[in-house]
Amino acid sequence: MRGEPQHFLHSRLMCWVAVDRALRLGVKRSLPMPYERWDKARSAIREDIWQNFWHPQLGHFTATRHGSSLDASMLLMPLVRFVGATDPDWLATLDAIGAKLVRDGMVWRYDRAETPADALQGREGAFVACSFWYVECLARAGRVEEAHFEFEKLLSYANPLGLYAEEFDVHGFALGNFPQALSHLALISAAFFLNRKLDGEEPQWQP
Repeated sequence: MRGEPQHFLHSRLMCWVAVDRALRLGVKRSLPMPYERWDKARSAIREDIWQNFWHPQLGHFTATRHGSSLDASMLLMPLVRFVGATDPDWLATLDAIGAKLVRDGMVWRYDRAETPADALQGREGAFVACSFWYVECLARAGRVEEAHFEFEKLLSYANPLGLYAEEFDVHGFALGNFPQALSHLALISAAFFLNRKLDGEEPQWQP
């Protein structure tokens, strides 16, 4: 965020992912590692997120420590297996993101009106990767019809070659870096998971 330094949930989440994956890899490959120290670090990060980035009055996670605003990067929480995709607290957060940051299938990172600390001038587009993360989160939550509907909307915003930029403008046209690799990685992940759900198959790596 282009403003005063803050503690962000996304940064905490990525730290948790790094330690968690190091532990999983070490155990799987029987590698030497300071297991107890890393496990304590992972647990401490997890506890910090639940204690300081959950807003009990609003009933959802927040983008910053003891804050109240939302950030669509939080959609990664179930995708990296920090929280279960059908956990009630996560579903409340997913619904809050859907109500505040989603318009016509496109997902904005955050609400500028609720994030005055961002000194960026002008308007920002919706993020393509976040939009496909939203689809996958819906599918993982068991809301397959809703996920399919939102996915079809996003497909209509692709260019004639089926490619996506980094962002959408308010009309769904491409903004930013083009083509954007992260956008297409999110598309592939959402499409793969949603397709298996629609086929009635049990998807792999389901939290």
